Amino acid sequence: MATDLDLVVRDVRVVDGTGEASYRADVGVSDGRIAAVRRESGAPRLSGARVLDAGGLALSPGFIDMHAHSDLALLRDPDHSAKAAQGVTLEVIGQDGLSYAPVDDATLAEVRKTITGWNGDGSDIDFDWRTVGEYLDRLDRGFEGQGFDGRGIAVNAAYLIPQGTLRMYAVGWDDRPATDAELTRMKRLVAESMEQGAVGMSSGLTYTPGMYADDAELTELCRVVAHHDGYYCPHHRSYGAGALQAYEEMVTLSRNAGCALHLAHATMNFGVNEGRAPELLALLDGALDAGADISLDTYPYTPGATTLAAMLPSWANEGGPEATLERLRDPATAEKIRHHVEVIGSDGCHGVPMEWDTIEISGVSSPESPELSAYVGATIAETAARAGEQPWTTAHRLLLADNLGSSIIQHVGHEDNVRRIMRHRVHTGGSDGILQGTKPHPRSYGTFPHYLGQYTRELGVLSLEECVAHLTGRPAARLRLKDRGLIREGYRADLVLFDPDTVAAGSTFAAPRTLPVGIPHVLIDGRFVIEDGRRTNTLAGRSVRRGE
Repeated sequence: MATDLDLVVRDVRVVDGTGEASYRADVGVSDGRIAAVRRESGAPRLSGARVLDAGGLALSPGFIDMHAHSDLALLRDPDHSAKAAQGVTLEVIGQDGLSYAPVDDATLAEVRKTITGWNGDGSDIDFDWRTVGEYLDRLDRGFEGQGFDGRGIAVNAAYLIPQGTLRMYAVGWDDRPATDAELTRMKRLVAESMEQGAVGMSSGLTYTPGMYADDAELTELCRVVAHHDGYYCPHHRSYGAGALQAYEEMVTLSRNAGCALHLAHATMNFGVNEGRAPELLALLDGALDAGADISLDTYPYTPGATTLAAMLPSWANEGGPEATLERLRDPATAEKIRHHVEVIGSDGCHGVPMEWDTIEISGVSSPESPELSAYVGATIAETAARAGEQPWTTAHRLLLADNLGSSIIQHVGHEDNVRRIMRHRVHTGGSDGILQGTKPHPRSYGTFPHYLGQYTRELGVLSLEECVAHLTGRPAARLRLKDRGLIREGYRADLVLFDPDTVAAGSTFAAPRTLPVGIPHVLIDGRFVIEDGRRTNTLAGRSVRRGE
């Protein structure tokens, strides 16, 4: 091989993303692509402008985060080491049915309020887009200057059309079926957004107003997604008391629509579901064996994360954030909300009566406020005990004081369920990482090294080759990516060099923003974004659009 290669990674253990056995090879990169993989014994070594001796490192495709909430973080933070340092080279955003395109001015204002707990209020962002295509163009423009090399974003991003935002845009916040005209408008928006580059559609069916859509409405939207070769990614109607029925509903709906299905953060949570992962997997296996196109993602932790306001019953959130606050200010209505949350089990809390000792406040909208910041890092039950009051009193006061902007970590998962689901043949990795808040969930900074270190090396739940396939080749296939997710000649050089013996998440619940160890190099399009364990000044990310 001539010396015109830009980079040669020499004598590296290649874990190629297929799940097949790893092998030793020289890998050459040129013009942003994998130009050569030389594994023949005795063949001449590759040479190039730069040669990196791999030592004991492994080389894999870049990790694909199938469930990310970096919709504004990618435009706020050109460094974005939270993901880049994990080896993530592509994030799938627009999740859980709520994001920032397509919108009109009124819808944008509402959605910014609704998901402040996920992404902040966006006051530091110039929202100079309204359509999905314009948002993807904005990602491509990214940053210029500011000490960074090039123009773009830290890592690549693909986008899902948020069905809840669509309904907000076309129907509003009413709990009612869409009219024929409204449904036609939503279908047109889905078609336009898919044509502009979205890879599919997401739903948040425990979040208003998306949860107000019935199966007939969702099926019609999914048919449009399927026509454009996309997939449906629902956060379904229950992860608690009705979890199995909710999974079955999504499987049936997607098959009726002829649409590929990707189940978001596919967990079985709360006491009612302890030990029930085999029932979920049997449901999926039956559908797969019958020809269904299904995949799923999980994060390798037991707690979940969302907002405190999401725990309220859906009727309390009808009409949008201001209507919710008005209900909370009315003593009689607030008492009715309390009864649903604590006694009946609200649909916002998956039909399970609230256990306040599982709800830890991870962030508030104004952390500089001593009143609000005092809640962070403790459960509602702990804060209530210190104040000598009932937990609902504490939660109610925080919801009002923080204008529904508080984010939470919810300690309701089960380790056996987590391990069983991650072994499944259609499993992929997703962080569900909310980067907002003083003490975010450690999955935001640690998901991918945690898979490699804890669940692969330490526990042996997955082999190294299996784990890498779950994080690379398999998600790339779901996204229909033609030249990413595998180490093959001609594929894009989105690559991670890591040490299988030391790779580990640095983030913990006590110190969630700690970066991982054992991942010295990360490349996107053949350019180092992490080099010798440090973030470079390179902006190599851009939007990845359907069909690319």
